[in-house]
Amino acid sequence: MERIILFDGVCNLCDRSVQFIIKRDPQGKFKFAALQSEIGQELLKKHGFKSTISSFVLIEKEKVYVKSGAAIRVSKQLYGIWKMSTIFLVIPPFIRDKLYDVIAKNRYKWFGKKDSCLLPSPKWKNRFLD
Repeated sequence: MERIILFDGVCNLCDRSVQFIIKRDPQGKFKFAALQSEIGQELLKKHGFKSTISSFVLIEKEKVYVKSGAAIRVSKQLYGIWKMSTIFLVIPPFIRDKLYDVIAKNRYKWFGKKDSCLLPSPKWKNRFLD
């Protein structure tokens, strides 16, 4: 099973994060699906999460990571200096996730929101499951 990232498809910050990951993942380790998509909802249900979850989600080898744990796990697999993000693992998850929650709670206000999920460019379409 590939590594699947579920993201908020209407969030500008999340959309930019997906683009950031794609550009630093030349081997195509990660596939993507919007949380709001049919496949995103199926994957959430399969792994015991509510359909209303509003978090960055990584599914890797049938194990699910959310919030800062997912972000760090993805970052350490990207090309370049981003692998060093594992240094943040010394910070207890409850502290990392508090910061994550502040950003997540304000993401629409700070970065904006789309009316609907954008379609991926043809160049990256094969990286998206929906």
